[in-house]
Amino acid sequence: MLSLGAGVQSTTCLLLAAEGHLPKLDFAIFADTGWEPKSVYSHLDRIEREIAVPAGIPILRVSSGNIRADALDPGHRFASMPLHIKNANGEHGLTRRQCTSEYKLKPIKQQVRRLLGYPHPIRVPPGVFVEQWIGISVDEVHRAKDSGIGYMRNRHPLLDLGYTRADCQRLLRARGFGQTPKSACLGCPFHGNQQWRALRDESPDEWRDVVEFDAAIRSGNARATAEGSPLLGEAYLHRSLLPLSIAPIDRVTSHEWRSRQVDVFDAVADAEMELGDQDGCSPWSCRSGAPVREDLGLAA
Repeated sequence: MLSLGAGVQSTTCLLLAAEGHLPKLDFAIFADTGWEPKSVYSHLDRIEREIAVPAGIPILRVSSGNIRADALDPGHRFASMPLHIKNANGEHGLTRRQCTSEYKLKPIKQQVRRLLGYPHPIRVPPGVFVEQWIGISVDEVHRAKDSGIGYMRNRHPLLDLGYTRADCQRLLRARGFGQTPKSACLGCPFHGNQQWRALRDESPDEWRDVVEFDAAIRSGNARATAEGSPLLGEAYLHRSLLPLSIAPIDRVTSHEWRSRQVDVFDAVADAEMELGDQDGCSPWSCRSGAPVREDLGLAA
């Protein structure tokens, strides 16, 4: 099976399997948070129609709910997003990240158990497992890890092939999939300035959506607030600890600036990587801990 996030690397894995460069996949699983960009859903529909179906690879879409709606519902047990927190003393904090486990890993594990014939709470016997492909390229080898689950054994085919992310991007461009989007929630607090700008400038409806969400989460977890135990600080989506509507997203970070200096032939791939795809929300290689505090100013 393929853990399909519908980003650059996982789309490459699907394409390589469909073309016979990798073994035939039995199925691919897409874990839907309910708050992916429209471009991701459109891309997923396209690769299913043009790659997966002709190759006989079923794409199974699974979900634990809508992360945006759940976050704003006081009656729902919310798995917290890694929100940026302005503490009472003015210092920066980050809430615990549970969203990947709840909205990505949980529905995938449930689906795999059903496919193996051992739905919860039936115990999966030793030696019964799926080989799960994870789309990690050699420039992100530090993100490769085991699943830690006996019935799911991770394999990283792009590492076996020696593919870099730029290799993946070149292959996708050659096959007509050069606009493969980043797979991450619209309001992911790990977005960089370039991602926020792209959302604002290219998808105004989605931008309004995340701005409204950012304003709504200022006091943190809706359920905790309703129960009288809000965060001891203010929550934000942007690392500047300012409302997204006025955050300095037009400033160019040092990472983004460096991406503009690369060789012209790799500029597209490298620039896309600087959008933050290496920090994307793959269930098995997600970023954890506090985000790097990049300087917010090389002036645009």
